[in-house]
Amino acid sequence: MGDFIKILISVIITAVISIPLGIFIETIYRKKITEVKIGSAEEQAQKIIDEGLKTAETMKKEALIEAKEEILRAKNESEREIKERRNEITRTEKRVISKEETLEKKLDALERKDEALNRKIKDNTEKGEEIEALKLKQFEKLEEIAGLTAAQAQQELLSRIENDVRHEAAMKIIEIESQLREDAETKAKNIISLAIQRCAVDHASETTVSVVTLPSDDMKGRIIGREGRNIRTIETLTGVDLIIDDTPEAITLSSFDPIRREIARLTLEKLISDGRIHPARIEETVEKSKREVDAQIKQAGEKATFEIGVHGIANDLVKLLGRLKFRTSYGQNVLMHSIEVAHLSGIMADELGADALQAKRAGLLHDIGKAMTQEVEGSHVQIGVDIARKYKESREIIHAIEAHHNDTEPRSLIAVIVQAADAISAARPGARREDLENYIKRLQKLEEISQSFSGVEKAYAIQAGREIRIMVKPDEINDEQMVLTAREIVKKIEAGLEYPGQIKINVIRESRAVEYAK
Repeated sequence: MGDFIKILISVIITAVISIPLGIFIETIYRKKITEVKIGSAEEQAQKIIDEGLKTAETMKKEALIEAKEEILRAKNESEREIKERRNEITRTEKRVISKEETLEKKLDALERKDEALNRKIKDNTEKGEEIEALKLKQFEKLEEIAGLTAAQAQQELLSRIENDVRHEAAMKIIEIESQLREDAETKAKNIISLAIQRCAVDHASETTVSVVTLPSDDMKGRIIGREGRNIRTIETLTGVDLIIDDTPEAITLSSFDPIRREIARLTLEKLISDGRIHPARIEETVEKSKREVDAQIKQAGEKATFEIGVHGIANDLVKLLGRLKFRTSYGQNVLMHSIEVAHLSGIMADELGADALQAKRAGLLHDIGKAMTQEVEGSHVQIGVDIARKYKESREIIHAIEAHHNDTEPRSLIAVIVQAADAISAARPGARREDLENYIKRLQKLEEISQSFSGVEKAYAIQAGREIRIMVKPDEINDEQMVLTAREIVKKIEAGLEYPGQIKINVIRESRAVEYAK
């Protein structure tokens, strides 16, 4: 047992001694290995440094060589450019010297020419003086031979020239008018006839009265009411006069305002249909009729714009357009006339290559001022211009409205087209009624204007005043003067008369030779 313990102790002592020794030996070994590695790394680092230095030195030498080559190339290039520029300067100097020599030669030549011209001018001046002296002597000789002074001869010459010029002017006018007739008249007739054929609008003649049919004569008493209170209420609220006479089963409404007359007509028809006729009911019915008429006005304006194909018109302007349905001019319904003018304007604009939509718009709005003539003072043209400006219509539309009755000179093709379309619509047969007295006065005025010119023997207004035939005295007016006479008559008629459409002036000159055989 004791031996076992000894052995165990010795083993333990050996182990204790061997463990630090092993650690020490391992440490020394690792140190040596580390020193070896460090030495190897230092050698490699030194090799890398040496190689880097060699490479840098090599690159430095190469860069220096390239820089020297670049400098050499730049130097050679600069020398070449300098040489070229010197050559160019030399050539330029030579050209300048050559031009200077040429200019000097030209200057010498010009000086010689100037001297020659001065001599010629001097010679011409002297010759001119000689010519003037000879001319004066010839004039004196001519005056002595002709027995006329220079002023008298000049007057005679001017008179002959004036007659020749008048003759040539008249012949030229005849030639131009003949050519224009061949070209323009045919085209104008085609355009106008095409426009009229494509636009056939029916017109109904309207008056200042409307007639309301009654179911029986007993209804007249109910409309009059006790002590006339019902009829007074109707007349007060509508502003229309009710004429109740012996006409059986009918009442006549009289008013110059067609809108009021329409309101009164609707009111009476509603009251007759309803049967209840008293002041309160009348007032209620009148208000209802006013709303219906307003709706009709708006509908009529919208229908007109839709029919023409014009859009973008202000709502208030559409309502004013609808009011023209209840307005007449010489018996012609103004709204129907405006629609017809719009159609005609569009057709003629298409034929002439103008803006058809603008022409239609101008034609539709050209009489818009007539919707307000009873509320606003002034001509319908000026009122229409003010309305168009208020609702922001274009300048071209405003000018067409302003010029359609020649209040201003037309300055655009659209204005001329609207003016022509308005004349066509107003002047065609059956479009308007005209008072007989005014009609006769216009015919008499036409004949008086024509007969006021010297050399006119007789004048006859025919074809309802659309043509006037003038007989001239052949011994006082020759063929050339006929043209001038016709033109002067036209100017006087245009300045002194108002008429729809146009008037043809037909001047006739007839020479007769009469002999009798015996």
